[in-house]
Amino acid sequence: MPISPYAGKLLPLDMLVDLPQLESAYYNNKPDVSIPEQRVSFGTSGHRGSSLNTSFNENHVLAITQAICDYRSKEGINGPLFIGIDTHALSEPAQISAVEVLAANGVNIMLAKGGDYTPTPAISHAILTYNKGRATGLSDGIVITPSHNPPDNGGFKYNPTNGGPADSDITNWIQARANELLQNQLRDVKRMNYLQAVKASTTHHHDYVQAYVSDLYKVIDMDAIRGANIHMGADPLGGAGIHYWQAIADMYQLNLKVLNTSVDKTFAFMTADWDGKIRMDPSSAYTMQGMVARRHEYDVAFACDTDHDRHGIVAPSCGLLPPNHYLAVAIEFLFQHRPQWGVNTAVGKTLVSSAMIDKVAQKLGRRLHEVPVGFKWFAPGLYDGSLGFGGEESAGASFLRIDGSVWTTDKDGIIPALLSAEIKAKTGRDPGECYKALADEFGHAAEARVEAPANSEQKKALAKLSAAQITSTELAGDAIEQIITHAPANNAPLGGIKVVTGSGWFAARPSGTEEIYKIYAESFKGKDHLQQLISEAQTIVDKAIA
Repeated sequence: MPISPYAGKLLPLDMLVDLPQLESAYYNNKPDVSIPEQRVSFGTSGHRGSSLNTSFNENHVLAITQAICDYRSKEGINGPLFIGIDTHALSEPAQISAVEVLAANGVNIMLAKGGDYTPTPAISHAILTYNKGRATGLSDGIVITPSHNPPDNGGFKYNPTNGGPADSDITNWIQARANELLQNQLRDVKRMNYLQAVKASTTHHHDYVQAYVSDLYKVIDMDAIRGANIHMGADPLGGAGIHYWQAIADMYQLNLKVLNTSVDKTFAFMTADWDGKIRMDPSSAYTMQGMVARRHEYDVAFACDTDHDRHGIVAPSCGLLPPNHYLAVAIEFLFQHRPQWGVNTAVGKTLVSSAMIDKVAQKLGRRLHEVPVGFKWFAPGLYDGSLGFGGEESAGASFLRIDGSVWTTDKDGIIPALLSAEIKAKTGRDPGECYKALADEFGHAAEARVEAPANSEQKKALAKLSAAQITSTELAGDAIEQIITHAPANNAPLGGIKVVTGSGWFAARPSGTEEIYKIYAESFKGKDHLQQLISEAQTIVDKAIA
């Protein structure tokens, strides 16, 4: 795809989001459920959209929240509901709408103390902490965030009683019920005035910062980081963890400097991503240019996206680590430095994550748990401790506490960031140096993700491809060894296809929102071989879905 001339640069003021227009559209634009783009649609991370194109508006939030209340009633979930927002402009109005409905339904709401922003992992942590040892009266949660998406976006996701992202059986039910409520002009939505709602006896305030930060020593060796005096730089990217990093530094007496303490809902301080749009994506070299330029000032530096469920690691030796590189480093380190984890504890990865992880797991003698895209697939294993680590190529990960019990069942950008400092403290090497050692041992991988055009019918065909429809026997000069349409770990449909050879692989999946499909590819023969692999992958897929 063409790189924008604005990529890696600050945008001019006239290209920033118009905040008054955005909020006005939230209240004034009313979705038409006969238009697919304006219906409630739960993807891998909840319902997302923009008020400007009537895909994330007040009526959506009212309907989704009532649908969640109805789901809770159906399932007998009657404990407190932990709710938090990130710093996107649409998050606060969406929380107001949600609270009006939750209070009217008699739900015990746990708002953030002092109206603070709340990272996704703090919600997951709160749910699991509350539910520990309980069989009834269980809690669940709502996170209002579109993750790292542009400033004009809003997002709304539900975390059930296991603390992780809701599985598709739950989101399908909530989605159908919400659209039914929209269709019926919100007739069955219970709602009360916000000022009454926040004063209701069922509305409470919870200190998410204290609860989460004070528990961190149980998952990260803070003594080792402090003892080695690791000099860290942390950039919240103007997101929900804005007050967490200083609290972490103070509580554990760490040599940690918070690089950006401002919240600006236009995110004017962010350099634009590859396409000229602002995204708070800590895995993008375009958005992380400022931190990369300062990498030699710190032993290790890191950033998290707006809801702090993704991480980006910057090392003096190499700059920004690609997510796949850091996942492999983290896995190798954790399984060698967590002796209380069980011998059968497995390594979790998605099918589009690096084969380097496979090699590391084999070296460690650990079972590989390979699942489709979506962190929800890791939640059960992290919950019961059978998975020590779950990670996605898009820089989302979580792992167990030091004692082998559950920490979070949703992505947590904060603990992988702090882990990079523990790695430096205990090995004397930054994560970039650790990855180089892995690459020297197993081979240097070249990777890419590209997009190719596909209409709706072609995307449907791709999602249902069978191995028999791939007639090629070779890929980029190597014999095809595997054609995968279902995940090895749980036989869940990939929603696309993965083709594997002895020296590389590609996977293809349709986009849920655009007329494209995505190709993920990796080669252990270098960049030229990677380009050949991608070219042939597109030919193979186009032929199969023609």
